[in-house]
Amino acid sequence: MLAKNLGSCGYPRNAAVLLLGFLFVLGASLSACTADPSVEMAPQRTLNPTTATATPTTRVPAPTDLSAHTAQPSPSKTATAVNSATPTTTLTPTRLACWDEAARVEYDSLPSDLLPLPLDFTIHLPPCYDQQPDQRYPVLYLIHGQNYKQDQWERLGAPETARRLTASGEIAPFILVLPRDRSWDQPSEDMFGRVVAEDLAPWIDEHYRTLPDRQYRAIGGLSRGAGWAIHLGLSRWDLFGRIGAHSLPVFWTDTYHIREWLDAIPQESLPHIFMDIGERDRPQILRSAEWFENLLTERNIPHEWYLYPGYHEEAYWKSHIEQYIRWYTSDW
Repeated sequence: MLAKNLGSCGYPRNAAVLLLGFLFVLGASLSACTADPSVEMAPQRTLNPTTATATPTTRVPAPTDLSAHTAQPSPSKTATAVNSATPTTTLTPTRLACWDEAARVEYDSLPSDLLPLPLDFTIHLPPCYDQQPDQRYPVLYLIHGQNYKQDQWERLGAPETARRLTASGEIAPFILVLPRDRSWDQPSEDMFGRVVAEDLAPWIDEHYRTLPDRQYRAIGGLSRGAGWAIHLGLSRWDLFGRIGAHSLPVFWTDTYHIREWLDAIPQESLPHIFMDIGERDRPQILRSAEWFENLLTERNIPHEWYLYPGYHEEAYWKSHIEQYIRWYTSDW
């Protein structure tokens, strides 16, 4: 069987075929006019039959009060409670005038034999970085979606939200790193993730005043970037203590490895995991996210899972950007 879906926006859509004993197809359908035209593949595995046909809003109720997009409802599934409260203290207890100044932004690139072009990335330093030369900072890596660049997170308001919450003393200051992924390939062919883990993260720790410990290093992404966050957060759990997956399509090549990655992580070192998706996201992406969430639930792995009203589009991610930033920084 060949699954094929042509989107109404004129984007070509390819399907993935998997023959494992019995013939089963999970076609990747990525076709929404207002959405990021990603090509990530949903896991090509049979879902738990008790959840595969369930209506998402029935299985995981959406928040009842969405008048304020930054509200944080209780997780619908959390094996162990994760502290997502606003920190009562920050790394800078005394308010400084420089908190209200614009953060310094730097642009750089790293050459790599593993990539056809250098890895471009943007760095947003926290307010008062230059005025407090003895202070070290946590680092958050955020990866954009397919067909976009690292400025997608800037357009969604991540740096400005971080600056505002830092200036008000609601979160601890941190360094924000936005790498650029240029490829459409799976991790088995695209070495972007390997370069981020082996080259970029050490380079950031060497050139900036970071707290070089997984407890103070988080990774997140949206759409294809969410796939990278899961890939790196699990395969390189030694580097990242928090993983954020927003509108997650799991890389189909990763479905063969996720279980062994989870098995390799010591119980006490399991990263905090946050997942959210719009209930009207593309069907195969929604199914992919649910497949991964079901796997975490079956293994009793602590995680947060939110199903909100919304589509696979920037308007959805922008409406939740403050929730994302608060969650990433909640233990810092």
